[in-house]
Amino acid sequence: MGDLPFEEEWISDSESIRTFSPEVFNEELKWHFDEEDRIIEAIGETDWKFQFDNLLPMEIKEPIKIKRGEYHRLIKGSGDLKISIKRMDFSTKKKMIPN
Repeated sequence: MGDLPFEEEWISDSESIRTFSPEVFNEELKWHFDEEDRIIEAIGETDWKFQFDNLLPMEIKEPIKIKRGEYHRLIKGSGDLKISIKRMDFSTKKKMIPN
């Protein structure tokens, strides 16, 4: 997997699919923040969890909106985790998110 704990396939300039293996070490799933707003959504069912700083972990059942600079992390489950990531740059693209 290289330096990152996932494999990534780019769908467009602003959207990718990341696959995390259950073989990833917990230490590799670090607290971090991103430089742009994004929406993540699980592809298929998963028991992996998502956690915002100072909040309890949550299931990844619905799309999760992550604001730029907001600390978060993944918590490993069983099986692969495959997520769609839509990166937003509201200041320039004014992209609308379908509900």
